[in-house]
Amino acid sequence: GVLKGFDQATNIILDESHERVYSTKEGVQQLVLGLYIIRGDNMYFAFRSVVGELDEELDSALDLSNLRAHPLKPVIH
Repeated sequence: GVLKGFDQATNIILDESHERVYSTKEGVQQLVLGLYIIRGDNMYFAFRSVVGELDEELDSALDLSNLRAHPLKPVIH
């Protein structure tokens, strides 16, 4: 998503966000989340799930329908 805002408690607001669900059996599934708010106390887990700047040109060149991977393990806290 696109970072729209954050505050001193590390809460963040993302717009146009989506989640990619990986599988070893089928291509990547993209779930549209839209406007998404992540509370600061959950940010540690979000960053472990890869939050970072995206190279849009490189990302658009990926063939997600043929990409296979093990899904991330659930976060237990």
